[in-house]
Amino acid sequence: GAQWVGMAVGLLESSPVFAEAIGECESALSAYVDWSLTDVLRGVEGAPGFDRVDVVQPVLFAVMVSLARLWRSVGVEPDAVMGHSQGEIAAACVAGALSLQDAARVVALRSQAIARGLAGRGGMVSVGLSVDQAKERIAAWDGAISVAAVNGPGSVVVSGDPGALDEMVTQLEGEEIRVRRVPVDYASHSAHVEAIREELLEVLAGLQPRSSEVPFYSTVSGELVDTSGLDAEYWYRNLRQTVELESTTRTLLDDGHGVFIEVSPHPVLTLPVQQTVEAAEAQAVVVGTLRRDEGGPERFLTSAAEVFVRGAEVNWTTALEDRGGRRVELPTYVFQRERYWLEAPADAGDVGSVGLGSLGHPLLGAVVSLASGGGVLLNGRLSLATHGWLADHAVHGIVLLPGTAFVELVVRAGDQVGCGRVEELILEAPLILPEQGGVQIQVEAGEADASGFREVSVFSREEADGEGAVWTRHARGVLAPMEGARGASFDFGVWPPVGAEVVDVSGEYVRAAENGLEYGPVFQGLRRAWRRDGEVFAEVGLPEEERERAGQFGLHPALFDAALHALGVSEGLAGGSGSLLPFSWRGFALDAVGATALRVRLASVGAGSGAVSVLVGDESG
Repeated sequence: GAQWVGMAVGLLESSPVFAEAIGECESALSAYVDWSLTDVLRGVEGAPGFDRVDVVQPVLFAVMVSLARLWRSVGVEPDAVMGHSQGEIAAACVAGALSLQDAARVVALRSQAIARGLAGRGGMVSVGLSVDQAKERIAAWDGAISVAAVNGPGSVVVSGDPGALDEMVTQLEGEEIRVRRVPVDYASHSAHVEAIREELLEVLAGLQPRSSEVPFYSTVSGELVDTSGLDAEYWYRNLRQTVELESTTRTLLDDGHGVFIEVSPHPVLTLPVQQTVEAAEAQAVVVGTLRRDEGGPERFLTSAAEVFVRGAEVNWTTALEDRGGRRVELPTYVFQRERYWLEAPADAGDVGSVGLGSLGHPLLGAVVSLASGGGVLLNGRLSLATHGWLADHAVHGIVLLPGTAFVELVVRAGDQVGCGRVEELILEAPLILPEQGGVQIQVEAGEADASGFREVSVFSREEADGEGAVWTRHARGVLAPMEGARGASFDFGVWPPVGAEVVDVSGEYVRAAENGLEYGPVFQGLRRAWRRDGEVFAEVGLPEEERERAGQFGLHPALFDAALHALGVSEGLAGGSGSLLPFSWRGFALDAVGATALRVRLASVGAGSGAVSVLVGDESG
């Protein structure tokens, strides 16, 4: 699943080290294949595609080996290696256990045997269950499905007969268990592999493995092994037996390893490895190398920077050679990890002296009644300098005001005019917070109609654009009086709810980051979650340093946002994605304010609607 069309072409064209390694791999593979490695990578017309297992596996091998060479060229040397399934062939080559020629032979001839003997007969499916839960579920198919890989505490892959897999997928999807088909038509790591055992032992006879200088942790056994034993029989077992990635990761952690780099064109194992680290209550850095559609030097250097800032040594002189890199003097003060200055609120000045009313709200400073009628206009200023916690809500590196903050702004306007319910709020445009300077905001609540309803809108403009700048409308909606409005209710006093199943949420923020949602500490509030039928329940909380500020809000936007992160634990809610951002709200009201922690219930509003009902209560229920 790590492959993608055009992968690593950017490095092939820009990095002599990577290009040289690819050339060596192409030469080694040429004895066993009738296609060109570089033609496949570049997508040359007539070159075979990644739909063929006897193409994609050798190509991935070459990219992994060449990326390892690139890491070494910038001073990042492996203290140990482990590999996942066919990735063990690359790991053995990188460790020095197999020569490049022998490794190329294994990956080429073994993938050709798979194409001849296994393709079209099976399949593989990724399942969001623990290994014990997976074994319990697949037992009903009496050996037609096997556990192919144990990747992490809540991530396994199963393989087997297509019909049995179809039945299993249907059953698990009905139970809202996360499943994803692996795009292959064969069943590695199952009894199917036994059909090509003799062929593999024959074509791989004569390998010359040797004891490696770099420790090799086998995902066949889950242990450190002497690589002189990586003969034909080992590479058969590597394909036949379950991939023990989780137990191997735990062994590495127990042996003191703390930096894990997935050397691949796209990270597919960083999430389960991170989940294992968290389940083991260990401290470790887990990063990828390249990403889908990011196969050039910029992505590689970013990955190098990620491990560097977390303590790994990187030779930046080599890494930035021929890229204009130069040393600069540091500021004359020492960088500190913790800020000790008192937080001073943004000074709104004496707004009364200019005819405005003071609000004392963290996001809004002043209010004025409109002379034309019964409406009000609320004003405020947002800046990362004065509202630093907002920097913890970024999408693909861009800091955005969270949708829950728009709800908070509109609720405050409603309080000002006696409308305690947000009947509807639709977000029309994102509000980007600049790295420097600030953004002026206005919340306008109009005159009440005959039913007491009022239109409400939220606008902004950047200070840097000057007084003549055009205001952008980001949200519009309707405010309503609370009288007679009764929303849904739930008894949060019985907690956790009877019959709810605990769900592992340890990897939710890693998965969100891989999808571009970069939540900092203030927004990483999801603590625990449960699932029951079509409902999801969760506990969320603010970090200690943010709790004092909670009393200044109706409902702290970071806390409310964290309540929505529990969407990711159920396929039935918003597609099971914790990577969706809210854009429309209906029927929002608060019965209490200033919460620092919440109990949450999420449930679908109706089949096919995509809408989710959100009920929250504080810790008292």
